[in-house]
Amino acid sequence: MAYRVLPDDKEALKKMLCHMADLFSCDLVLTTGGTGLSPRDFTPEATKEVIEKEIPGISEAMRKQSMEKIKFAMLSRAIAGVRGKTLIINLPGSPAAVRDAFEVLRDILIHAVELIHGEVADCSKVLHSLSSHS
Repeated sequence: MAYRVLPDDKEALKKMLCHMADLFSCDLVLTTGGTGLSPRDFTPEATKEVIEKEIPGISEAMRKQSMEKIKFAMLSRAIAGVRGKTLIINLPGSPAAVRDAFEVLRDILIHAVELIHGEVADCSKVLHSLSSHS
């Protein structure tokens, strides 16, 4: 596990996302902050420019979870997607909103990474296994 603190610089974020995915072969990269409406918020734009596949269901689920607690969550522009074999997810900047997002993400992260790596042959078996543990 590693973390980096970056300045509000779109190009620096794009470069770091590419390095984490391409050079370090990370399975998962999480960003926090920069998903709102202020002039310095550009994380979704930087992420969109480097991912190959967007996964809208992840960001929709995070917003839905957060909106149950605070209506301002609808202003989040967070996205999720895949670059190579790396899952990239934009999380909100608020620690409370990050906790809410993890409530949604906790059960799908390993499966998502396995799918990206081509390690899941039959999703129905995984779904059955998950539902039997509930």
